[in-house]
Amino acid sequence: MLGSSESIYQGLKNSRINFIVSLPCINLAKLIELIEEDEEIQHVPVTREEEGIGVCAGAFLGKKRVAILMQNSGIGNSVNGLSSLTQLYSLPLIMIISHRGTEGEPIVGQIPMGEITEDILDTLKIQYFKPKTHEEAKELVGKSWDLSSSKKSPVAFLFEISYW
Repeated sequence: MLGSSESIYQGLKNSRINFIVSLPCINLAKLIELIEEDEEIQHVPVTREEEGIGVCAGAFLGKKRVAILMQNSGIGNSVNGLSSLTQLYSLPLIMIISHRGTEGEPIVGQIPMGEITEDILDTLKIQYFKPKTHEEAKELVGKSWDLSSSKKSPVAFLFEISYW
């Protein structure tokens, strides 16, 4: 049976994602480790989410299948890049998002952004999924590239605290 990180990783592999940008997050640490060890995936750590959106756009134009890993707080930092780059130019992108600030969050400073994350994605008209089980994550992420490519738009996955 696959764990939380392994399920997402297997879904990314099933989608044939081969270029991943990441930002640090304790919930994503094991997933980032798995990606870093995979010789078939080019991994680029970045320091800002909007930078990651730009790097992914360039990699896609270079014929890569792209994804970004971030915390939901990074959605606020990447709104302009998402709207004026990926959406304006109809670029696919898989967004794996650790949804902090949900039930069980121990850090009070994460809660305000946690409460509005879905509203921001709705405003940006970015389709998102909230997998509850590891099997559901593997299955949905595994189909994500085809969905994002056909929609010509980013597709996001919100993984709440209870998922991890």
